[in-house]
Order: sequence, then structure tokens, then C-alpha cells
Amino acid sequence: MDPVDNSIIEPIELRMIKPSNFAVRHTLSSKSPELSSLKASISEHGLLQPIVIRPLERGFELVAGHRRFAACRSLRWRFISCKIRDLSDKQAYEIQLTENIQRKSMDPIEEAEAYQKYVNEFGWGGISDLSKKIGKSEEYVSHRMHLLKLPDTVQKNLIQNNLSVSQALEVVHVDDSKKDTLANEIIENKLTVQQIRVLKTKMKSELEPIIKKDDSSSKSLHLAKKSHLTLKITLSRIDDLIQDAHKIKNRKQRLESIKFLMSLRLKVHSLIDDAIHFKKIVSRDVNSQ
Repeated sequence: MDPVDNSIIEPIELRMIKPSNFAVRHTLSSKSPELSSLKASISEHGLLQPIVIRPLERGFELVAGHRRFAACRSLRWRFISCKIRDLSDKQAYEIQLTENIQRKSMDPIEEAEAYQKYVNEFGWGGISDLSKKIGKSEEYVSHRMHLLKLPDTVQKNLIQNNLSVSQALEVVHVDDSKKDTLANEIIENKLTVQQIRVLKTKMKSELEPIIKKDDSSSKSLHLAKKSHLTLKITLSRIDDLIQDAHKIKNRKQRLESIKFLMSLRLKVHSLIDDAIHFKKIVSRDVNSQ
């Protein structure tokens, strides 16, 4: 982008401005709480920052400020304060990206899709070029783009904040057939990244896809495997608690807590042995059919 800002700020009629062909965010619903909140803020305080537009042969194109533009249009404003800049498609897209990243207004999937469009669909540069433009590391950009390898169900959980980005990235490199299963275990048990990595190493054989059969023996095998997996997750969580117990300053309380948790650990180990035994029995019955 040009190092010198030669923009002009003046009010422009909203009807003269068309949406961007390169929008980096999804369109807000007219009933969105985010849009309602923004409308209320603009009604009370006015538009504190002009939107950014660029001139076309006829009229103008919105570059940055899509939410503000939608709010003002919903409020039936006739004019809106605009910063007018002469920009190429690539420059306009980079400005949108940078603004939304600085505002932290995109969800992780929107961000990943925006990066993918820049690199793959539009062919405006590689990950290295993009990372310099938006002030992020190459690793950050690459990791965000990896999120698009997740199934739609897992992406939805990420958007809804049921999964964090770091948790979701742990799911990316698991076999496709196991991604949903692992994601559900992470959500149900609120696993930390460390616990997820332990599970990925220790339970590779257990994280099998759900068997899509109606017979009772197959369902029993699935329940046996799920029971084994659940107990191993519990064991991992107890190990984390034991580490926390070692940090207790009061010696008496520390020793009592560790002793209690170690006793729980032994009980869970015994239950795991029972689960393994039960799984072998069910597996033998299934294989004999």
C-alpha cells in the first residue's frame, strides 16, 4: 500500500455505496444482536469513525466498515462519513483484513477463509507475503488456514466457542474419521491441550469411529471402547490434579490432597483393568459372529 495516505473524508449518500466484492466477513443478519448493539451505540454517540470506500466508474465500493454501514443504513441515514481512497482490489482486501484483525471482530473460521482467499483463490501472494501485510507471523496464518481442514461440525463448535483455537488445532491432524469423535471428547470433558496430546498418544487405537450398525453386539463394543476411553480421560485429569496438589504451600494439606488423589488414581486404574477385560469379552463375541 502507498506509504502516504492521500484519502479524502466527506459525507457520501448511502445509495451511492455498494458492498465489497471481496468482503472478508460474513454478512450480518438484520436481527443480529451485534447489529442491534451497534445501531444503539451509533444512535447515542454518532459514527465515531468514518467507513472506508473507494471510487468506481459509477459510485463507490465499501472497503472497511461493513457493520457500521449496515447499521447506518438500518437507521435510515441518508449520508455517512467516508474516507475515500484510491485502492486496487488487493489493497482494499488487505485493509479489510488488517482492520478486522485489529478489532478482533472475525471468528477463527472467517479469518481462515479470508487468508485462504488471499493466498489460493485470488493468488495475491503466499503466506509469507500475507503475514507481513497483516502483522502476524507465518505460523499464525498457517495455523488459521489449517482450521479449514476440520469437518463442518467441528468448525461450528469452534465458532460457537465450544472449542478454542488451540484445542481445534489438535484435532486437525487426526484421521478424518476420528475428528468428530475427538472433538466431542474434548468438549464433554473440557480437556486441556496437554491432556489432548496425551490422549492422542495413549489412545490412538481407542479413538475409533462409531460403528454404524444396529446389532446389539456392535453397540456393546462401542460402549466398551467409550468406557475405556472415558476412564483414561479421568486418569489424565487426576494426574493434572496431582500436579496442582504439589503446589499447595501448607504441607499437611498438600500431603492429604496427594494421598487422596493417589487413592483415586488406583481406583481408576482398577476400573480401567475392568474395562479392558470387558472390551476383550465383547470383541471376542463380535468376532465370533
